[in-house]
Amino acid sequence: MQSRYLYSLRLLLAGCDLLLLNMAFFAAFFIGNQLDKALHFEHYRSYLININILWVLSSTMLTLYARNTVTSLEKVYRATFKAMLAHLVLWSFYLFFSKDQQISRTFLGLFYGVFFLNLLISRFFLTLIENVLIKHFNIRKHVAVMGSKNNSTLRLAAFFENNNHYNFEGILNHDDYMFVDEKGDLLPAACEQLKLAASRGIKEVYVSLTADKLSEATCLLQEAERQCVRLKFVPDFSKSLASPFSINYMGDFPVISMRKEPLEEMHNRFRKRLADILFSVAVIIFIMSWLYPIVALLIKMQSPGPVLFKQLRNGRNNEMFWCYKFRSMKINNNSDTKQATKNDDRVTKIGRFLRKSSMDELPQFFNVLMGDMTVVGPRPHMLKHTEQYRAIIDKYMVRHFLKPGITGWAQVNGFRGETSNLDQMEKRVEHDIWYMENWSAMLDVKIVFLTIINALKGEKEAY
Repeated sequence: MQSRYLYSLRLLLAGCDLLLLNMAFFAAFFIGNQLDKALHFEHYRSYLININILWVLSSTMLTLYARNTVTSLEKVYRATFKAMLAHLVLWSFYLFFSKDQQISRTFLGLFYGVFFLNLLISRFFLTLIENVLIKHFNIRKHVAVMGSKNNSTLRLAAFFENNNHYNFEGILNHDDYMFVDEKGDLLPAACEQLKLAASRGIKEVYVSLTADKLSEATCLLQEAERQCVRLKFVPDFSKSLASPFSINYMGDFPVISMRKEPLEEMHNRFRKRLADILFSVAVIIFIMSWLYPIVALLIKMQSPGPVLFKQLRNGRNNEMFWCYKFRSMKINNNSDTKQATKNDDRVTKIGRFLRKSSMDELPQFFNVLMGDMTVVGPRPHMLKHTEQYRAIIDKYMVRHFLKPGITGWAQVNGFRGETSNLDQMEKRVEHDIWYMENWSAMLDVKIVFLTIINALKGEKEAY
């Protein structure tokens, strides 16, 4: 729920950050001009527009001013750091692709240093101001919880107690969970609770109702409005539905989703796709541009055949796509049906190195750029294995709700390469589903770093 204070806070935070961004720009230009003596404002004026646009883009991508972010100071700090890092990356890409060599490195260092310091100071004062407002002014919304002290009610109470933006007045006394009698009339005890809330100046009361008691909501609502108290209902499906689940609206229809999928949110998919494009373009330009000819020559020297190996794999929503790799085997008739095994005689010498270092996967960055794959996600399997395992492993096809990835949570946890027994594939599927339900941008960053570390050490399961 958003209060007037939280809404004002979001606007104030966004406005102050834009002001601090521009202050940092002019401060960096002034100090840099004193040190460098070669900065011309006519040239740097165009950068001012760029940095403002990129800040709006990066802060929006990282949901810095979103309603759910400003409710927690920790989330604000985390989102601020991510947004500033994203701004640095985006502007670096802009400067690289525009081939602008005139910008001063001194200016860049000063700008980001001053901007970061400005943000830290502003967040510190924001914390102080918020504490003063909470202590001396009535800015927090007075709320209470109504109903018996069951698990759902206690969880709801704990949420309000731990949230500084609410003044929690406690659980209104009520020993019985019944709100209406057999005739459908509101019980006196329930009326007394609502009168008590009104007398204490509580303007919002939350009631947790199980599915079988939702019919009592109308009577409660009528009495609450008679007492000038807003009544909010929190449906408790814990006895009838397995957790986790989420409720969203499709038009006028409430829709219950039984599986948490952060990447079903369009803003998350946009962030991930943008990161995929930037990362894959960087790899193709800075690594593949010079490495591809060298690897191609070595592959050709050791075995006749194409440089790239392409194979149909199952992708998102079980749609097929051509997956590319550096060819690491001699040409054979079993590549679509048989996995590589330890000491496999089909693997060439250069192929063994490529597989051990995971360099054979580099051409899949072209798949990422085309949109068939993502940098981090469940590894795509051969068509035969998909048909085989979907029949014997529960929830196997759930992993296909996501785009397949070059690396994934299962791979950095040791479940990569050959799956010689059913238990290994089950563990891989378990990790893939966990990743889908717990996705975050920082989790992707963690997986990428772990993949690089594992590649440098050499993968034991890479045959």
